[in-house]
Parts: sequence; structure tokens; C-alpha cells
Amino acid sequence: MTEDTATELARAAWPDVPSDALVLLPIGSTEQHGPHLPLDTDSVIAQAVARRTSTHLPDALVAPTLPYGASGEHAGFPGTVSIGHEALRAVLVESVRSLSLWAARIVLVNGHGGNTATLGATVRLLRAEGHDVAWTDCSAPGGDAHAGRTETSVMLHLAPEHVRLSAAVTGDTRPLSALLPELMAHGVRAVSPSGVLGDPTGATATEGRTTVDAMVATAVRRITAWGVDDRGRLTEPAHRAVRP
Repeated sequence: MTEDTATELARAAWPDVPSDALVLLPIGSTEQHGPHLPLDTDSVIAQAVARRTSTHLPDALVAPTLPYGASGEHAGFPGTVSIGHEALRAVLVESVRSLSLWAARIVLVNGHGGNTATLGATVRLLRAEGHDVAWTDCSAPGGDAHAGRTETSVMLHLAPEHVRLSAAVTGDTRPLSALLPELMAHGVRAVSPSGVLGDPTGATATEGRTTVDAMVATAVRRITAWGVDDRGRLTEPAHRAVRP
């Protein structure tokens, strides 16, 4: 099965929904991604990872992407739409409670780092209620923070028609750990007037495909193993010792 044949919940009729369905719910954002990437970048990535992941898993359905998240740190840029942590929590709680009436398992596939605090607290609550739900992300180890080479490469692979490379600029290239205190206190604009945290220079569609393939492989591996930590996040499967 390919991405084109991924089963999308929105296009299914109810008799076609399997009784033991695994539902993947992509969660993105609508927020600035520099002068060269579209506002729906996180949503595009989360949806693509969910769709491609579903093709490797039996009875998997991909729910419609949630296009709004907690993006308050990007509020200084026109176009950003943030529903905040409280509203995001309410949407996730009610969505999972509803899905759990018929779905066997639910995985929230997150494409926006600003959603993670809410995801951890919310999924922990939902699991305490007895729902078989967990979350995983679309992060790329070693990638830059926001709208840099990593995301630009991924979007050149997924939606090249929406990337404006001629408008790309280099932003603050310090590691996210160094930027985080100022970001939390004053928002992205105080750190980078362009909105870019990283350097898009050298981004390619080939690199983007490799990154997406790695994201999908990680999601498939974690979902298959179904190990969940205390934040409700899917973990890497433990390596079993090989006996001589």
C-alpha cells in the first residue's frame, strides 16, 4: 500500500470502519514559518507522516488533521492562529473520548513542538480514564529548530509548489536549548525578526525525503512496540539481548 491508498477516515462510510481500528490523528498548527514556508507547514508534515505510517499498519485510519495548536510564541507574526493550551486540551480530550467509543487505539501524531506540553498532560489524563491512546512526534534528530534547513527540505519534498526559496533567509542559528528562555519570555519575534530559527541554506527535496522516511520509520516502530512513558508518549522499543 502507498500513501495514495492510505485509508482516510473522512472519506470512509461507517460500515467500512474496522471494529479494531487504529486511528492516527495528525496535529499541526497554523503559524509563521519564515518568509519562505507556508503557515500550514506543521500540519502538512504531520499529515504526511500519519498517512505514510498508516500504510505500514493493519486497520489504520487517518483522521482529519487538526490545523490549530498552541502557537502563542509566534503571535507577533501576521497569519498565525493559536488556540492556546486550554482550548487544545479540550479539543484533544473530547476527540479522544469520542474516538474511543469505536476505535481500538488512538495515536496523536504531532507536528508542532509547541503542542508537546499539552499533549503530555492531556494524554496522561486520558490514559487514566482508560483510553488506549498515546502520542508521537515528527521531530528530526539533529535538525534545526524552526523553518531552517530541516523543515525547508521536508517541504521541498512534500509541497515544493508552496516553498519560496528566493525569499529564504538565515535566522538565529543557536540551539533551541539556548533560545528557549527568551522564546518563552518574549516570543520568536524577539529572537528572530524573520521568524526563522536556523539556516535554510542547502535545503533539498532529497534530504527532505530522507527525513520524512526516518520520521515514518520511527512512528511505525513505536506504534508497533506500543511502549508508553509517563507522559503518554510512545517510546523506542527496548533492545533485547541476543543470546549466544
